[in-house]
Amino acid sequence: MKKTCVSLIGAPTDVGAGLAGTRMGPEALRVAGIAEAIARFGLEVRDRGNVAGPANPGLPAIGGFRHLAEVTAWNRAVHDAVYAELGADRLPILLGGDHSLSIGSISAVARHCREHGRKLRVLWFDAHADFNTAALTPSGNLHGMPVASLCGHGPRELVDMAGFIPALNPKDIRQIGIRSVDPGEKRLVHDAGIEVYDMRYIDEMGMRHAMELALALVAPDTHLHVSLDVDFLDPDIAPGVGTTVRGGPTYREAQLCMEMVADTGRLASLDVVELNPALDVRNRTAELAVDLIESLFGKSTLMRGGQGAQ
Repeated sequence: MKKTCVSLIGAPTDVGAGLAGTRMGPEALRVAGIAEAIARFGLEVRDRGNVAGPANPGLPAIGGFRHLAEVTAWNRAVHDAVYAELGADRLPILLGGDHSLSIGSISAVARHCREHGRKLRVLWFDAHADFNTAALTPSGNLHGMPVASLCGHGPRELVDMAGFIPALNPKDIRQIGIRSVDPGEKRLVHDAGIEVYDMRYIDEMGMRHAMELALALVAPDTHLHVSLDVDFLDPDIAPGVGTTVRGGPTYREAQLCMEMVADTGRLASLDVVELNPALDVRNRTAELAVDLIESLFGKSTLMRGGQGAQ
């Protein structure tokens, strides 16, 4: 059943990232009008404000993980906030913050789905596979490890956040737009069996075909979660991120992704992460992110009759 109530949850931190700045992401999205944009579709929008967590201590990695205690605290806060909104039958939108926060949000979604007997499908829009481990990454930045942690490969504090391991079955995630993966990370992704629609695949087969496969078998009892890292987009149109990778989707390709998700009517939770206003140009990337979110909730360029017409 399509949700009619949306909750915004800010998580202003960059504790899992290598560069400071994503702590300002939630306010940039609010300034860009995210609440007003969603409300235009007849939805009730409640801004729950920001969850709280420790400051970024700016320390080097210990035991292969950088700021593990702080990342855990932020993710626990996110988990509890997202889980509460799902329990109230509302659609939570996490305003990040760095992508490590998706450990908390998706753990909450997985817990909710297990308790209610629902299937889960996660669409991970990102330039990176985020399947690093302590043994693979020299930086130890945890925003490069959320998918690995959710799939059971990571520190116990993060791996067990849903109350069961793994929080996410690798077969329930689809990665779209990937174009920067370390060699060791690539092997782990293949071994896990994650379906990846990287930019080479999208170039050859087209975004429509990739999204059709990513959304295949999404049924009425499927909870569809979108985790949108804004570095998914090409940096020419979205400069406000700390880990830009050239060769990403165009504006229209990104809009098509969101419109096809909206066509399913199954969107039930959303992360918007890695927006770094310190690197942005006149809040352009935040405004683009809000534009894409509008498409997730029903804005369409389709003029002819048929599926998805507005």
